[in-house]
Amino acid sequence: MSKKRFGNDKTTAYNASIKAHFLTFAPAFFQATLILRNKGVLDFLNNNDDGKTEKEIAAHCKLNNYSARILLEAGEQAGVLIFEEAKNKYHLSKTGFFLLTDEITKRNMNFINDVCYQGLFFLDKSIEEEKPVGLKVFGEWDTIYSGLSQLPENVKKSWFEFDHYYSDVAFDEALNLIFSDNTAKKILDVGGNTGRFALKCANFSNTANITILDHEGQLTVAKENAKKAGFGDRINGFALDLLDHSKPFPTNYDVVWMSQFLDCFPPKDIIELLKRGKSALSHSGNLYIMEPFVDIQRHAQAKLGLVGTSLYFTAMANGTSRMYHSDEMLDYAKSAGLKLVEQFDGIGEFQTILKLKAE
Repeated sequence: MSKKRFGNDKTTAYNASIKAHFLTFAPAFFQATLILRNKGVLDFLNNNDDGKTEKEIAAHCKLNNYSARILLEAGEQAGVLIFEEAKNKYHLSKTGFFLLTDEITKRNMNFINDVCYQGLFFLDKSIEEEKPVGLKVFGEWDTIYSGLSQLPENVKKSWFEFDHYYSDVAFDEALNLIFSDNTAKKILDVGGNTGRFALKCANFSNTANITILDHEGQLTVAKENAKKAGFGDRINGFALDLLDHSKPFPTNYDVVWMSQFLDCFPPKDIIELLKRGKSALSHSGNLYIMEPFVDIQRHAQAKLGLVGTSLYFTAMANGTSRMYHSDEMLDYAKSAGLKLVEQFDGIGEFQTILKLKAE
C-alpha cells in the first residue's frame, strides 16, 4: 500500500478494506436484506426490543434452519441486524429500522430490485453502446417509456411508486407558486404521464384547463383518470413523439410545466424540448422546470440516490440521460432562448423549480 497516498493510519486502511470487500459482495447482501424485509424478519425484530434467537425467528417467519442461518448472518454483516452473542439473540439495527419504516428507502429498494436489478448487469454494454441494453430483460423497446404500459405489473408498480414519491411531495408547494398571480389559466403539462399533476391543477383551480403532452399509451391512462375524477372537460391530451423535434407543441399557454421530465433526455434533446416549450408559451407565459438537482441536495442520502438513479437511466431508461446539476440545466435553458426569472430550492425537500421566460 502506498504510504504517500494513504499514510500510516492502519485503522483507516482497515475500514477501507472492509468497505471494499462489502462492495464486492453488495449484490448478494442486497438480496439477502430484501428477503429479510419481505419475510417479515425485520418487522418481527422491530416489535421485539429484547431480541429473538435464530430458532424463534425461523419459527415465526416460516424459515428452515438453514435459510435462517444464512440470512441472519448476512443481515449482521450488512449492518441490518445486531447479534448479541451473550444471549444468542438478534436485534434490529438503526439501518434495519430505516429499511423497514422509511418510505423513500422502501420505494428506492423496490425500484432497484424490481426495475433495475437484472438490467444493471448490462451497464457496461449500455455505457459502450449509449443505449439501455439492460431494458431487454423486459422487452425490445428503444426506451423504457415506450414500453412503460407493457411492463410486468410488479415492475410497473415499483416504477410509478418511485417516480411519484419525489414529485408528489412537492406538488402542493409547486401549485402555490404557479397559481400565485392568478394568470395560469391554460397549462401545458409536458410529459404528464398518467395525469397526477394535471389532476392536482384541476383540483387547485376551478378555472384552469390542462393539456397533457405525452405518448399515446400514457395519455389513455391519464384521460381515464381525469374522467373518473370529474375533470374530463378541463383535462385533455395531446399525443406526440417528444423526440421528433420537427413537430411543434401546441401553442398559447400561460404555463408550460416540465416536472422530472428533462432528466429523461441527453443535453441536445433537452435544448430542443425547451425550444419547443418556449414556442408554446403565450406572450406573458412562464416555463417551469422542476427537477431534483444533484448539487442542491441538503442530505447525503438524497445525493447518493440521485447519482444511483443516473445508472438506472443508463442501463434501463434510455442510455443517454442522467440526473443533472442546476448550472447545467440553466445553460441548456439559455441555449434554448430562455432566461431565469426566479429559482426556488427545497421544494418538497428534494426539488428545485426554475421559473423561466423567453428572452
